[in-house]
Parts: sequence; structure tokens; C-alpha cells
Amino acid sequence: MNVHEYQAKSLLRRYGVAVPRGGVAYTALEAETVARELGGPVWVVKAQIHAGGRGKAEGVKVVHSLDEAKAAAAAMLGRRLVTAQTGPAGRQVSRVYIEEGCAVARELYVAALVDRGLGRVAFLTSAAGGMEVEAVASRAPGTVAKRPVDPATGLQPAEAAELAAGLGLAGAAAASAASCFARLYDAFVGLDASLIEINPLGVTREGGVVALDARMSFDDNALFRHRELEELRDPDERDATELEAARHEINYVGMDGDIGCMVNGAGLAMATLDIVDLYGGAPANFMDVRPVATREQIAAGVRMMLSSANLKAILVNIFGGGILRCDLVAEAMVAAAREVGLRVPLVVRFAGTNDDIGKKLMRNSGLAVEFATDMADAAEKAVALAKTAGTEPPPRRRWPSLLRRT
Repeated sequence: MNVHEYQAKSLLRRYGVAVPRGGVAYTALEAETVARELGGPVWVVKAQIHAGGRGKAEGVKVVHSLDEAKAAAAAMLGRRLVTAQTGPAGRQVSRVYIEEGCAVARELYVAALVDRGLGRVAFLTSAAGGMEVEAVASRAPGTVAKRPVDPATGLQPAEAAELAAGLGLAGAAAASAASCFARLYDAFVGLDASLIEINPLGVTREGGVVALDARMSFDDNALFRHRELEELRDPDERDATELEAARHEINYVGMDGDIGCMVNGAGLAMATLDIVDLYGGAPANFMDVRPVATREQIAAGVRMMLSSANLKAILVNIFGGGILRCDLVAEAMVAAAREVGLRVPLVVRFAGTNDDIGKKLMRNSGLAVEFATDMADAAEKAVALAKTAGTEPPPRRRWPSLLRRT
């Protein structure tokens, strides 16, 4: 789950991280009021969307009067902001954040994230903070340093001091930065975050540090421990289909292909996407149906796939085991297909508990189903059917392939 900048800063403030004063506004008049209450002479008006690169897209404006603050907010609100991270469709701006200006001597970069290769939290730091940090890191990878943190001990004071020294800080600035890093780690662990990124982290002339921007993401699987974070979710920032999937407790991510995939288990789902890619296809989604999914939830998943205008085929890859049986999946698919109408070819690979019953149910349903003997057979058939259903699939999105690594 992602949150807006102003929400991230509010959370960081709770952990003692210094952030500029600011307020959120939903209209230009509210923006003027917030600026007046903060006091001048300089403010920063920022569009609030779940994407970086706002500055280059005119989503961040430095203003020097109340009239300018109002005008800047009016220009952003209601606009679709297109950045390098939003894609060509952009994101609708429904709120802006007005923040007091802050004079800084240097801009740094710091992020805490989950290093899945090491299985622990790691800090990334760079002395080249600001809008161009990605370009700088690409041109000169050595400018970004990484320090993993031992989960048994947490970030130790000496490690925090080394991070600060690596950024070329000394004296009061080094002490302030080390303290900030320790508090960031506390926030990361305390909130079950998956990413906390501050870019830039400003160093003031007095030797303090302040988070001039903040981006935070949280582990969805840990949100049951943080009900207050659920209240920060912005439904306008989520795909409508993914919202519907969350309501039915289905793990769903839309993609840009034309072969809908329904699989049980995240690992099997990733392998299914890989093998579809291997056979020249393009997955339309990642869908992981929970082992305890009900017929209604599975049927909802089928309806979501069928709602895609780009869909040309559906591949169902189910390994029945434990609570989730193949016949239960078959019943749900037949019910959903009859309700919505199955307009694309369907390839089914059942294996495991009640797979023979599931196949019989689908054969007797009257639906046009092709059964596959294994994953490779299923992927080959789905790709072939998708290609004959219309034009060639769109350019495929690439991701690290499990098959290519084994």
C-alpha cells in the first residue's frame, strides 16, 4: 500500500524525523488559506499523486505570494499529471500539499527498503539527492551506497554514523543525519514498511537535516497490525479492478497483455506468467486465488478478467490441494461464465484434489474448454488461441524470468 507525501511526512513526524510544516488542500481557496496560516514569505505547492518525478512535470511549484499559491494549486487540481512513473495516462490530481519554504545547503538521498536478496532491511544513500538521482545512479552506480542492517541488532549508532560520514557530513550535520537514519529505521520496522524514501533530504545551514520529500510503501500482509494505515488509503490512486479484487480478497495486478491468468499460489502464478512469456504470449494479469477462496470470490476473479477489453484467452492453472479443490474452482468458473458470458477461449489445467470431477463439471457445462496436460501444454494452447482470436499480442512486458534463472 502506498500513501501520499503529506501522509508519509505525518507518519515520519511521529518518529521524530524533521519535516517542514505544511497542510493539504482540495481547492485553490483552501491552498491560499493553508499558505496564509503557515506564514511566508516562501511556500512550495505540490501535487499529491502516488508517483515520483512531479517536479519535472510541473507538479511542484515554489511560490512567493498567496496569490501565486492559489494560482499554482488551481493549475494542478483536476489535471492529469504525467511523469516518468505514471505512464502516458498520468494520474488525476485531487489534492495539493502546501509546505513552508526551507533554505538548505545540500540535498542528499536516503532510502530504507527490503533487500529480498539478503532477506533484510538495507539503507541506500547518495550525496546526489534531488530530481536527477536516478540518472546520476545510472551513470555512476558508485555514487549510491548500500548498507544492510542486521535484524537481530537493528541499525547501530556506529553504523548510522558511518552512513552520515559516507555522505561527506561532519560535525552537527553528521550527528543530525545519524539520528535521522536511526529514526527512519524505527519507523520502517514499527510500521511494517516496504519502502521509505526521502529525496531530497536537505541539510540546513545550521547543521540540521529535514525531509523535503517523502515516499512510503507498506507491506499489505502486515496491515492487520496497522488499522490506522488502512484509513490513509486513497481509492482514487488504485485501479478499479484491483480495488474490486481486494474487496474479494484476491491478489490481483493488471498487466498489459491479452491472456488472463487464474492461478492458486503466488509462486505458481509467477511461473505461469513466465511460461506464457516463454511461449510468446503476454499475460493480462497476475491473479493469485487464496487456498481458502470461496466460490463467490473465484467467480469475482473470473468476472474481473472478462471485464478487460484486451482479453483474448484465459488460462486457468490450478493445483488442487487442501481446502481449494479443482471442482470448487470449476463450479465458480461455470457460474461466472454463465452470468457474464464467456467471449474468449478458455484453457484449463487442473491437477490435484478432485481434478477429474472439476474437468467433468466443465465438460458438462457447455463451455468451450481446452484441457491441458501440464503447464507447458497449457501455455502453448493459450498463446495459440490468443493469436488466432485477433491480431498479434501487444509488446510484451519483461520481468525477471524464473525459467531463465533455472
